[in-house]
Amino acid sequence: MSFKKKLLLSFLVLTLLFGAVACGDDDNDQTSSSSEASSSEASSSEASSSEASTPTGDLSACPDPIVIQTDWFPESEHGAMYELFGDGDYSIDSENLIVTGTLHDGATDTGIGLEVRTGGPAIGFSPVASYMYTDEGITFGYANTEAQVTFFESAPLLSVVAPLEKNPQMVMWDPETYPDVETLADLGEQDITISVFGGGVFAEVFIAQGIWSADQVDPSYDGSPANFIANGGQIAQQGFASAEPYDYENVFTDWGKPVKLQLLHDAGFPVYSQTVAIRSAEKEELDSCLKAFVPVVQRAVVSFIEDPSTANGIIIDAVDTFGSFWVYSEGLAEFSVRSQVNLGLVGNGPNGTVGDMEETRIQDVIDIMDDAGIDTGGITTQDIYTNEYIDHSIGF
Repeated sequence: MSFKKKLLLSFLVLTLLFGAVACGDDDNDQTSSSSEASSSEASSSEASSSEASTPTGDLSACPDPIVIQTDWFPESEHGAMYELFGDGDYSIDSENLIVTGTLHDGATDTGIGLEVRTGGPAIGFSPVASYMYTDEGITFGYANTEAQVTFFESAPLLSVVAPLEKNPQMVMWDPETYPDVETLADLGEQDITISVFGGGVFAEVFIAQGIWSADQVDPSYDGSPANFIANGGQIAQQGFASAEPYDYENVFTDWGKPVKLQLLHDAGFPVYSQTVAIRSAEKEELDSCLKAFVPVVQRAVVSFIEDPSTANGIIIDAVDTFGSFWVYSEGLAEFSVRSQVNLGLVGNGPNGTVGDMEETRIQDVIDIMDDAGIDTGGITTQDIYTNEYIDHSIGF
C-alpha cells in the first residue's frame, strides 16, 4: 500500500471509524495461518433450510448495467469483481475511474452490462454506504461489519456475499527489534508505541479490552512510512497485510527488509471486510437478481484465485490508464494473491462454502463493539447480512 493511499485513507478512517479502505509469502515470518478455523463449529450449521438450498434466479432481472461501487482504486483484493469481466472486451473511463464491460459467469458472456467503480477520491472520499444513498444507479457496494453497524441508522446496507474470508488489516512490527513479539497482545504487554489512524474502531476495542493501553496508542499516523523507518522499527504500525510487507521489503528502500504482523481478525476483531452489499430496502426488489448473481460472484472468487492473470491484468491496466497517484505493479498483484491464500484472507468458511458469512461471528463483532462502549443502536445480525442467496455447493 503506497504512501498516498495510506495518507488518503486517514480521511476515510476518521469518517468510518475504521480504516477500510492483502502478508506474506512463504519467505515471510507470519503469525497467522490459513489453516486456522475462523469460528466455532456451531456457527457452520447456522444456515436455515432456505439458505442451505441452491438458489435459482434470473440474471435478466438484474439492473443493466450492474454497477459495483468499491472502496478504493483497483487492487487484487478486489480481484473477484474484475474476474466478472472474464476475457471479454472492456473499456476504461480515466476521467470517472470506471471499468466497463459485460458480466461473465466463467467463460459465458451474459450480455448484461457491468461497471466496477473506483472509490476513495473518485467519490470524494465518501463512505461507500453514504454514497450509495446519493446515487441510485449503484446496485452493489462494498461494506464491512463495523461500518454497517455505525452507519445503520443513516445508510443501512445488507451484505449478501463476502469474497474475503478475513479482513486484510493488520498491525506490523520489526522482528529484529522485537524478536519476542508474536501477537498484538505482546505489543501491549511490552508497552510498545502503536501508530494508528485516529478514530479507528479496532484501537478503541483493544484499549477497552485491556489488550493495549490508551497511552501507548499514537493516533497520529498519516499513512507515511517515514515515522516507522525513522524510528528504526521501535514502533508498531497498522497496515494492510496484502501490501505493506511487499512495499517495506521491496519498495521502501530505506527499510528494505521483512516485517512481522498479526491480522486484526486473528487478534480478536473478526469483522467481514469488503463484502458485497445492497441498500437494505431493495432486497425484495432484487430478490430474483440476487439468487442468480451471488453464485456468479462466488464462482468468480474461486476462479480468480485459481488463475488471477486475467483479472490482475485488467486491474493493472486500469490503474495505469487512470494515471492517478495510485500505482499497482505486477509484483504487488502477485504478492497480494499469494498473501490472500497464505493468510486465509480468501477461502471457504468452516462449512466448506466460499462467500457465506457466519452469524456467530457477526454477533461477536456487535457484542465486542457494544462491550467497548460503542453505540450499536440495538441492531441484530439479520439487519446487516444474509446467506439466503449463497450457493453452498461452491467453494475451494
